[in-house]
Amino acid sequence: MRESWRWFGPNDPVTLDEIRQTGATDIVSALHHIPIGDVWPIEEIRAHKALVEANNDHMTQLKWTVVESIPVHDDIKLAAPGHQKYIDNWVTTLNNLAAEGIKTICYNFMPVIDWTRTDLRYQLPNGAYALRFDQDKFAAFDLFILQRENAANDYSKEEYDRAANIFAAMPAEEQEELTRTIIAGLPGKMTDAYTLDDFRKALARYDHMDHDDLRRNLVAFLGHVLPYAEKNSMALAIHPDDPPWDMFGLPRIICTAKDLDALFAASPSPANGMTLCVGTYGSRPDNDLPQMALDYASRIYFAHLRGVSRDPQEQRSFFEASHLDSDTDMISIIRHLLRNENDLNREIFIRPDHGHQMMGDIGRNINPGYSAIGRMKGLAEIRGVIRALSA
Repeated sequence: MRESWRWFGPNDPVTLDEIRQTGATDIVSALHHIPIGDVWPIEEIRAHKALVEANNDHMTQLKWTVVESIPVHDDIKLAAPGHQKYIDNWVTTLNNLAAEGIKTICYNFMPVIDWTRTDLRYQLPNGAYALRFDQDKFAAFDLFILQRENAANDYSKEEYDRAANIFAAMPAEEQEELTRTIIAGLPGKMTDAYTLDDFRKALARYDHMDHDDLRRNLVAFLGHVLPYAEKNSMALAIHPDDPPWDMFGLPRIICTAKDLDALFAASPSPANGMTLCVGTYGSRPDNDLPQMALDYASRIYFAHLRGVSRDPQEQRSFFEASHLDSDTDMISIIRHLLRNENDLNREIFIRPDHGHQMMGDIGRNINPGYSAIGRMKGLAEIRGVIRALSA
């Protein structure tokens, strides 16, 4: 397996020199400063790659090998008039990346929002901090802060009442913090930061779109880009919707094995692959992650090896657990991925994801979920499992 590490560029609090010390060899990165929908110029790609590889002549080598992510403009997801220009830009970016030898592309097709949490500093019993998604707090935001039209139709009376009680007890500063957490954007985001009014307007564009519409638009998008991915020997690895269920009345279409089956049946190109994000798929109890690691062996080009612990009383609420101590059998997943590598004679890029904020990183400036020590702990645990299973 190729051990990789997500790096957000020169402004990332975790430096490349620190990443070298973790033992990771591959960098997962993107050109986050380029506006969504614009072409990534080859000169910018080349410059970013040069930053990653600047000290390779006298230090342990690092290579930029995985992109996470090339943003997919919302006009593509909506098939809005004029959206073809954004598809053409995406193709040009693909070609430019391929010219620099970067061939694995993680992307997603989530409307309006990217991955979503309600708490960025949920304290664990050991004193470390984790990311958390609380369904009732989310409902309180949706119903009483955002005040989305017809939102009450998406909740049972019991869910509505719980959310109302939470909101009633929520001071103004906590409401503001929850709003920032959900809609103001996170590192690696593929959506812009929003005000509440902007967010309402963005949601309104999808008022008449259902799952079938969005799925058709994804397949149409892939119909344009997959031929270029094939020509360049590239792998497109779609990331699941996080959390993997409908939110804010928006359809989400990469949530389950059934969704993947539909995608690969509609777009069977070998370049059409997936990111096995264990934590995201594992946020649903109906996703059998070890079985998915087997069933989609030929489609898995990238894996995020993290897990979550779900709330027994509300299965849609979860926190990011330690990499080997979640609701998912991570050891079986790694065993299956290793077998896939052997059977297919190719390596899979893996990375630790959403590490805890702990020890010296508490009080240090970090990108939420991407602290140094927590991810290094996760990588060390994963590496230990790989070594043991490979012996």
